Amino acid sequence: MKITSVKTFVCNAFRTNFVFVKIETSSGIHGWGEATLEYKENTVVAAIHDLENYLVGKDPFNIAAFFHDCYRDAYWRGGPVLMSALSGVEMALWDIKGKHFGVPVWQLLGGKVRDRIPAYVNGWFAPAKTPEEFAQKAVEINRNGFTACKWDPFGKAWQQIGKKELSDAMECIRQVSAAAGDKVDLLIEGHGRFDLPTAVKIAHKLEEFDIFWFEEPIPPDDKEGLREVKRQSRVPIAAGERLYNRYEYRQFFELGCADYIQPDISHAGGLMELRFLGAEAEARHIGFCPHNPSGPVANAASLQLAACVPNFVKLEMMMTDVPWRSDICDEDLTVENGCVVIPERPGLGIELNEKEMEKYPYIRTELRHYNGTLTNIRPPDAVPYYKNLSAVK
Repeated sequence: MKITSVKTFVCNAFRTNFVFVKIETSSGIHGWGEATLEYKENTVVAAIHDLENYLVGKDPFNIAAFFHDCYRDAYWRGGPVLMSALSGVEMALWDIKGKHFGVPVWQLLGGKVRDRIPAYVNGWFAPAKTPEEFAQKAVEINRNGFTACKWDPFGKAWQQIGKKELSDAMECIRQVSAAAGDKVDLLIEGHGRFDLPTAVKIAHKLEEFDIFWFEEPIPPDDKEGLREVKRQSRVPIAAGERLYNRYEYRQFFELGCADYIQPDISHAGGLMELRFLGAEAEARHIGFCPHNPSGPVANAASLQLAACVPNFVKLEMMMTDVPWRSDICDEDLTVENGCVVIPERPGLGIELNEKEMEKYPYIRTELRHYNGTLTNIRPPDAVPYYKNLSAVK
């Protein structure tokens, strides 16, 4: 079997544009990967096609050789564009291998340690702005049987936050906590907003709410600062979605930056690189919680890791998505009692519809984090994309 072609597809998904890669082979088996990279979609597409010389005519089973050679020969190593391109291709190669042997990818990575994984929902709040609006949305979390939710209550703050804005953020958390109920874990997102003293001040205020974690409290390129936030905080710290490989994570681990690591399977090298990071985290008794806000293929690949990584703690998922998500793929997800059931289909367990994706071409989107429109991440007609066996009718 040899690789015969590399194709890319960009499909608008309102908040961002999904970037998919399809690897075709001489045997007729193909594989799907995802390299969705917000605000740099066209750039990562070009980077994927730059890899074609390493792929066409080669054996798709030699995944380690492909990854090693492409990373070595890049010269300008690392970074989100190269690593996202490698991630998308690497996923597709694992998909081919699983389909060839007729087994899920988790079977090739050592087999299952669990049949389902607890989920925490993101995007549930759209388009809330006030604490009261967040609380109204939070009722749906409990009604749908989810046991954890994440959101950023800090408006458009950057580096510091005003006294009133901070008070409003704490009131938002208070009202969401009351509306969601005491069985729902609260995960507070920082989006790398704050300077060190502001992050520590906020972490101290968050102690009131017994949160599950405070995520990315300071910019991701200050690992020493993140270590200091963790040292001065009594709430758990999560971070790592904007670290792109094992080399960047080495210092992160050595400094003891976080209680939970969050590499993204679409940006940090794909399945095997994340499997390595999960093992390193396990050796240090650190929880493994990959960042997972993107599209259906990234979600499918993250579930393969959820199956076989012992220290995988929670899976991030969007509570709703664009209504055409079910048109562009045959995603078959089941949620029960706040947990996602691990799929059993061969490969990554998902197929995409090329004709349907063509109906939703690329639309440029802009970063919303610091202009007050962060919560506008779901369209008004967004719908669930999974079967929820615990939803209250």
